[in-house]
Amino acid sequence: MRVLAAASGQDVDAVRGLQRIARLLAEPQASPSPPPNITQTSGNGTSTKSAPPQLQLPSLILPRRRFIQIVGLVGAGVGSAIVGEHFLFGSKNKPQPAPNTNEPTTTPTTPANSVTQSRASPIRLQTFKFDVVTVDAKGSITNRRKQEVKYFVENLGNSVTLDMMQIPGGTFMMGSPPREAKRGNDEGPQHQVKVPGFFMGKYEVTQAQYQAIMENNPAKFKGETRPVEQVSWDDAVEFCKKLSQKTGRTYRLPSEAEWEYACRAGTTTPFYFGETITTDLANYDGTYTYGSAPKGQYRQQTTPVEKFPPNSFGLYDMHGNTWEWCLDKYHNNYERAPKDGSAWLSGNDNSRLMRGGSFLSNPWYCRCASRNRDAHAYRTDDVGFRLVCVVA
Repeated sequence: MRVLAAASGQDVDAVRGLQRIARLLAEPQASPSPPPNITQTSGNGTSTKSAPPQLQLPSLILPRRRFIQIVGLVGAGVGSAIVGEHFLFGSKNKPQPAPNTNEPTTTPTTPANSVTQSRASPIRLQTFKFDVVTVDAKGSITNRRKQEVKYFVENLGNSVTLDMMQIPGGTFMMGSPPREAKRGNDEGPQHQVKVPGFFMGKYEVTQAQYQAIMENNPAKFKGETRPVEQVSWDDAVEFCKKLSQKTGRTYRLPSEAEWEYACRAGTTTPFYFGETITTDLANYDGTYTYGSAPKGQYRQQTTPVEKFPPNSFGLYDMHGNTWEWCLDKYHNNYERAPKDGSAWLSGNDNSRLMRGGSFLSNPWYCRCASRNRDAHAYRTDDVGFRLVCVVA
């Protein structure tokens, strides 16, 4: 049944597991190692420093996708994989623990650095001009308009720079409506969130940017302008810490609310392009379709950043290419979720959220509201990250 589910694209874990098996058999596994309809508040968000969340040692329970890989490699049957997965993780439908009756912890998402930061250079805002496209239910472009946003450039050294786009504060509806096609049960209930202004990376952190700060490049699909992958949540947090120390500014991962707000950029449709998506607009598994869109390419690898059209905030690849880590712990619904845009750091589930889908994903996993998660130490070749900077 899991194979049939994978073939139909309905089971994300089965799909990704089978994809991993095929690729692992083919080669050795790498060693672990103001846009429309927005109520604006402030162009520059403010943030209070606090101690960073405590990181816990990785659980001895294997991540679901890694378990599927291992079982496949040792030749166990599909039935064994299903039974073993049930044994290790329990049924997806088993009752969830009763929610904590206390208010959720909404620790400010700006971590304090434990080392002395450099003095930050003044921010000089520049203007970025670009085109924004909208598509109909069949994926045909029906509108193209001019847009411009403010941004600043962070110099990382050795001619490597980082463009940080200004995201105006505002209020939006987070999550997906009950009738949205292919939605997950963890995407509701929809709720209103007020997000302060912040700056976000124009695209996913590239290999050149990662190399400039971390002095290594773990990516499988090499290319200076491709997104870095094979990075865990822990790796991404360490990158943010070192970048903050170098620049004197506070860099971090986005909260889940900030990520979705920035992805939507004032839209309410499943994708910021409109009701559907095509492989002319994003890098995902084009052998599957969403809505009435046609099939397209399955590139099976990352693509250089800025290859596809941006959204109204000037952000690229918020749909597809690589999954992007967020600060938050995973919760299976939005009951009692923070409404101020901060990261949800309370709870017993230590897995961390990922958003946006990847080149391996079916199109519905690339929707604005789609959610995924994995262990904070997990690394794979379709997971990267994007930065947020909060400037007082």
